[in-house]
Amino acid sequence: MSVTANATLAQDHHDNGDHGHHHKEPFITKYIFSQDHKMIAKQYLITGLLMGSLGILMSVLFRMQIAWPEESFMIFEWFLGEKYAPGGVMTAEAYLALVTIHGTIMVFFVLTAGLSGTFSNFLIPLQIGARDMASGFLNMVSYWIFFISCIIMISSLFVESGPASAGWTIYPPLSALPEAIPGSGMGMTLWLISMAFFIAQSLLGSLNYIVTVINLRTKGMSMTRLPLTIWALFVTAIIGVVSFPVLLSAALMLIMDRSFGTSFFLSDIYIKGEVLAHQGGSPVLFEHLFWFLGHPEVYIVILPAMGLVSEVMASNARKPIFGYRAMVASILGIAFLSTIVWGHHMFVSGMNPFLGSVFTFTTLLIAIPSAVKAFNWITTLWKGNLQMNTGMLWSIGFVSTFITGGLTGIILGDSTLDINVHDTYFVIAHFHLVMGISALYGFFAGVYHWFPKMYGRMMNKNLGYIHFWVTVVGAYGVFFPMHFIGLAGLPRRYYTNTAFPYFDDLADTNVLITVFAIMTALVQLVFMYNFFHSMFYGKKSTRNPWRSNTLEWTTPVHPVHGNWPGEIPAVYRWSYDYSKMNEDGTDYVIPGQDFIPQNVPLQKNEEELNH
Repeated sequence: MSVTANATLAQDHHDNGDHGHHHKEPFITKYIFSQDHKMIAKQYLITGLLMGSLGILMSVLFRMQIAWPEESFMIFEWFLGEKYAPGGVMTAEAYLALVTIHGTIMVFFVLTAGLSGTFSNFLIPLQIGARDMASGFLNMVSYWIFFISCIIMISSLFVESGPASAGWTIYPPLSALPEAIPGSGMGMTLWLISMAFFIAQSLLGSLNYIVTVINLRTKGMSMTRLPLTIWALFVTAIIGVVSFPVLLSAALMLIMDRSFGTSFFLSDIYIKGEVLAHQGGSPVLFEHLFWFLGHPEVYIVILPAMGLVSEVMASNARKPIFGYRAMVASILGIAFLSTIVWGHHMFVSGMNPFLGSVFTFTTLLIAIPSAVKAFNWITTLWKGNLQMNTGMLWSIGFVSTFITGGLTGIILGDSTLDINVHDTYFVIAHFHLVMGISALYGFFAGVYHWFPKMYGRMMNKNLGYIHFWVTVVGAYGVFFPMHFIGLAGLPRRYYTNTAFPYFDDLADTNVLITVFAIMTALVQLVFMYNFFHSMFYGKKSTRNPWRSNTLEWTTPVHPVHGNWPGEIPAVYRWSYDYSKMNEDGTDYVIPGQDFIPQNVPLQKNEEELNH
């Protein structure tokens, strides 16, 4: 067996040119309307990167407004135009619109579709040993619905009345009354239509992922041999199917309130002294519907990142993931608990104190499976033979921000404490660290790790180090001080704080945060250059550059549509057989090789591990 394995390893270092194409595909079916899951994953990835660039630009613009209110900046006029930045001074309407669309883009179009859409599509068939998704056609359709959703959302920036301005949570009545503010008009209608398309593509994609994992696993690939990436992506898809339809129903009811005279979320509203003909509705009902998706959405974002980090960390620590079964159980526990904690977003909505205590209990309970994962990652690193490449650095960064951001969740999860900091910058700091930054770190870890399999080339390691260190310092520089200005009571979403002398002492802190934000945004240009330049000019990759065990590294450097040119490999072991020694401790099971791919049969008397 060891002879065969070593021959396979030797082939890894010489297999650079096997494209496996027997006929030339037309450009339109290969790159545009492709049904190959790998190409669709790249489409999600590049679309997500472009949407993310737009979202980061918006954050820089509104951070500049907060740091230097009423100052004139030509960059405002360049991007916002004379209407929203006359003389280079940003208007309040522009600020609200930027905050709203930034949040929407980053949460849904980058962290949800860009992360889950990319890696679910790319990794599920490759890591379970399938030729493709269960339905390649539905997979293609789901991407193009996502693309249409992106176009509609971007087009809302150009309507005369302005884009949606009710915050990314779009609470009524601002979102339900077209006449409420300028950003409640056509821009809000386009926001709702865009989200309806987005939810449709999420459901199509999620159903495809679930069916693929259940039905298309290769011979020997039992559920206990699945990589943690697949467990995370599989459970994420299930959460999406359960929770996304609730947001769709809320969006449809909002459209009916806006256009057809219903009163689901409106009651006894006065505008300019006139009573509107709405009775019986409640904005709090919308909060329930929104956050029933909104909190599972946090885990739809973070679970894929957790799976990617687990895989990258085990591969680069050169040792088995610690507590595989506990990691799987914690993923399942997080998925269940995420659906019964939504009320902690509503502690100040007037809910019954007893109900608040129930949501406090379930919220604090979710810290247990989260802590299991954190301790297991740390133990995986402990005494490992750490390979400090770029993917590994991002994985360690993920653990850092997940822990530091998660600790503040204990404060926000307690109804008594949350009331004091609700709707302040403390909340901004918490969810950006624990969800936004952590998920982006997992995203970057995945991109750097699987880039060779996506494009057959390596990303530049030194540029990756620059990207990592500047981003890590900048991200903490942005969000760590926000905890303190939040504890001081500074409210979120205020266009300017100059009318409140109480907050004058916090102005310098806001300037510091903005400087770090600009620095962090600029270094993302290094990543974008590294990504697109390496795609065409990077060093050519070997078949298995990270010496990993999972099945995707058994495909050619440039996998064919169908992934394996010949027979799909069978699986004989779990995915974390790193540094496995012989029974007598004399050498590795495969002599001189500290990893055993999943398709290598067990030796005589060798025990399979899956702890």
